[in-house]
Formats: sequence, structure tokens, C-alpha cells
Amino acid sequence: MPLSANNPDRTSWLHVSKNSDFPIQNIPFGVFLTRDDIITIGTRIGDTAIDLGALHQLGYFDGIPLTDDIFLQDTLNDFIADGRKTWRLVRNRIAEIFDAENDNLKNNKQHKEIVLFRLDEIEMQLPVQIGDYTDFYSSIEHATNVGTMFRDPDNALLPNWLHIPVGYHGRSSSIIPSGIPIHRPQGQTLPNGASEPVFGPSRLVDFELEMAFITTDANDLGEPIPIEEAEEYIFGLVVFNDWSARDIQKWEYVPLGPFLAKNFASSISPWIVTLDALEPYRVDGPKPIKPQLDYLKYKGKKSFDINLEVAIQPKGAKETVVSKSNFKHMYWNMAQQLTHHTVNGCPINSGDMMGSGTISGPTPDSYGSMLELTWRGEKPIKMKDGSERKFINDHDTVIMRGYCEKDGTRIGFGEVSTKLLPIYTKK
Repeated sequence: MPLSANNPDRTSWLHVSKNSDFPIQNIPFGVFLTRDDIITIGTRIGDTAIDLGALHQLGYFDGIPLTDDIFLQDTLNDFIADGRKTWRLVRNRIAEIFDAENDNLKNNKQHKEIVLFRLDEIEMQLPVQIGDYTDFYSSIEHATNVGTMFRDPDNALLPNWLHIPVGYHGRSSSIIPSGIPIHRPQGQTLPNGASEPVFGPSRLVDFELEMAFITTDANDLGEPIPIEEAEEYIFGLVVFNDWSARDIQKWEYVPLGPFLAKNFASSISPWIVTLDALEPYRVDGPKPIKPQLDYLKYKGKKSFDINLEVAIQPKGAKETVVSKSNFKHMYWNMAQQLTHHTVNGCPINSGDMMGSGTISGPTPDSYGSMLELTWRGEKPIKMKDGSERKFINDHDTVIMRGYCEKDGTRIGFGEVSTKLLPIYTKK
């Protein structure tokens, strides 16, 4: 099926500013609360939110096999479960409806008042009910940096790292959309020089710059997904801040890995950008350092050129960009991650989320965490207001952004913005 929605020459009758993340070639999917306190599934072009539930009820998706209530739900799970053919039909139709040459909706004032919203009239929600969440550890630069810090440079990567996409099962209940503040976590830590742990607030709260992909129903129990089919089950991606408490993690992670250090919060950008929209931005990934087993070998370009940045905004001050990285640096790509996840027969469901792991590039300004950027706090970063940061302070807001750009077309994710509040106290 052709991806007519991706036509770079298409323009919209809706206003789209020059550097918008959301031109008509993007057409992401999300869930929002309208000015009438109705939750609906929608999309966005420029700075206009579009109510797909209303659009469907008004007959604009006639000819596409959709249930009457497919967009009248508070999550995208059922729509995602319909599969790639449906996603493409809907995206292509949306592109047609809002094409500058199509007057059907453009000249229907009554319909436009029902379907279109300004961004200040809506409140974005979590786009999917996330049943399961897996976080990978797939950036070789990040794994090497962390291994160098906590072991030694000669043994930075553990023996399995170049053979499998390492991952762990995370906690989905604390995944939140952009704009929801979080509290500084508490837990056990082992102070330097101490032999017994203490309980208290984490002193080393950190961000992790990641992308995450959302899956559709993929396989039955016991059925592996071959790597050549893996992308058929990936709906789209979000920018993902996988918050981390480094001091809690250091004490607890042996022998079973991250627990309280990672499950207190993870933040995502609210618009899911489809894999189809990212098709023009495919690139080659890093070449394997060691031969990979047959089930992980792939053909073609499976990485994506997505520019990423992280900024820290202290309370009452301007933001400071602290990192610029790129998704293309990932050593293990999404197809390999999903294939490895299911090679033992683990079933994947609609709305499951897979985090890439921290995305660090090859240069110090492209590292994806404060742990690396400040090298365990030894090299503080200066903010625009003159203050310094080793890790994240109370009342700091961490902002992550992502976008692709090629031949004059920009496809972006918007941002994920989260403020860190002091420890929770009962009111």
C-alpha cells in the first residue's frame, strides 16, 4: 500500500509554521481531553489538534473498515491492534482531508468547529494503556561509559553485550505523559565508606535520554517473531525520559538489576509518531563488532536519523541545552530488540512499550545522562543562570525533544517535559 501521506510536496490548508514538528507529512496519533471534557483520539497538524472521533462520526473515513467507536476511546490500543493496513489507510485519508487542494472540510464551517481545536483547548493524555514495558541497554557508547566508570576501561562491556540486546522488565504503572511532575524518590543507599545502608531521598536523580516504540498484537505464546517481520508490529515511537536514581541503583542492582531506582517514574512525549512517517529517515546502523547469531541478522536500513536534545530549566530561569544526540547511534536496533524479546515465545500485546535504553553518542556533548555528562559529578555543568548541576535538583524541569529533517521536510515528536519536585509529603 502506498504511503501517500508521506508525499513531501503536499501542503495543508491548516496553518503550519516553517519549523513545526507536525507538518501534514507527520500525522501522529494521541489522546486528548477536549474543551467539552470529552476524551478522544486525535492527530495534529501544525498547532491544530484534530478530533478523529468526530471526523469519523461525520463520515470522513467512509470506505475504511473501522468500528463506529474506534476513535471514541480513551486509549489507542484497539486502533493499534487493527494492524498496519488500517494505520496506513487512516493516515493516508487524513492527509487527503487536510490537503490544500481538498475543499470538503476546508469549506464546511460547521464541521470544522466540531473537529478542530487549538492546543490551548486540549489536555494531552497517556496515549496507550501500557500493559508491559521493557527497557533495553542498547547504546554501545552508554554501556562503555558506565562500564568504564564502575569497572575498568578494559572490561567496560560485559561478555554478553555484543551478542544480545540486553534488557529488563520495567514498571508500566509509573509511565506518565509530558507535563506531569514527579517527586524525588526515596530508598536505600550505601554512603561512601559505610558498611550499612541508610534510608532517605536519592541525591543522584538523573534523566536518561531514550526513544520508546509501541507495539501491536504480535504473536501467540511460544511463537517467535522473525527479524524480517518485526517492524510490521511496531506502530510508532515517542521520546522517552527514563528517570533514574543512581545512588539507589548502585546499592540495589546486584544481582537482579534495576528496581526502585527506575520504577518511580518514566515520562513520554504524548504524540506517537508512526514508523510509516519515519520511513524517509532510515539510515544504516553501526556495524557489528562481533558476528551476530542468525536470528539477529537483518537486511536493509533499520536505524533512523532522529536528532535528540536534552535541556534543563531551573525554577524561574531559562533552559540550558546539556546534550545533543541521535537515535542512529543505537548499536541494537528496534527490529533486533523485538525479535530477541520474542525468540523464546514471549507474547507481545497492543500497547506494549519498549525503551531503547540511554542514547549516548560518541562525543561528551552527546551523552544521554547526567551520570555521563558530568562523569559521576566530577565535571559539573553550568546553567545559564550561573548555577551548576551534577545531577537534577528539586524544581528543575527536564525537557527532551526529537525531530528528523531531510530535503526541507521536518518530522518531529514535540517534547517531553517533566519537573522534579521535592520528596512527597502527605498534605
